[in-house]
Amino acid sequence: MSANRRPIAKILAGLVGMTAASSAALAQAPRSSIDAAAAAGVPEFRDAKTGQVWTPETVGQDGKPIGPDDKAFNPQAQNVPAMVAEQRVRGRPVGTVPITAGPTVPLVVIDGATLRALPGQRWQAVMYMDNNSGNPVDPVVECRFTNAGATVMDTRAVVQQTGPGVRQGLLIYGPRTDVFVDRVSCRVTAP
Repeated sequence: MSANRRPIAKILAGLVGMTAASSAALAQAPRSSIDAAAAAGVPEFRDAKTGQVWTPETVGQDGKPIGPDDKAFNPQAQNVPAMVAEQRVRGRPVGTVPITAGPTVPLVVIDGATLRALPGQRWQAVMYMDNNSGNPVDPVVECRFTNAGATVMDTRAVVQQTGPGVRQGLLIYGPRTDVFVDRVSCRVTAP
């Protein structure tokens, strides 16, 4: 190889190496997602004086099953149009996490989700979010509130800018509590 071609070969080898390195940097782990269910089970209570166990099927009817005309609301038969909303969310910092983002660790991770209802107000998805990167990020979390598999509300939560290595608690609002929800699924859509 001539002396003139050696520098060109070194430059080409350097470019190939830089391209491979930038491809690895762009290869991120899949984005984080979580799923949370509302507390399950049939509500019941025991009368301390009589020992009778009451359920929604028997209360108010002297232990006899309630007829269809007198039955209470059946949450699985609920039929409401799906709502769509966007909200701005301000997290509450609760600690720090190591800077570990890379090919196997996403930039932003959500975990520890719970679904709860504030009576007379709204359903809430409460979770933690970690910024695993060494840079500030502007996360977006999309949540779907459902009842018996049917979508009740889709919401897009734009989270305030989150600093490097910050773990924060998030509160994402769902529909009003006059609409029944039994599950919420959330996923990070940005970054």
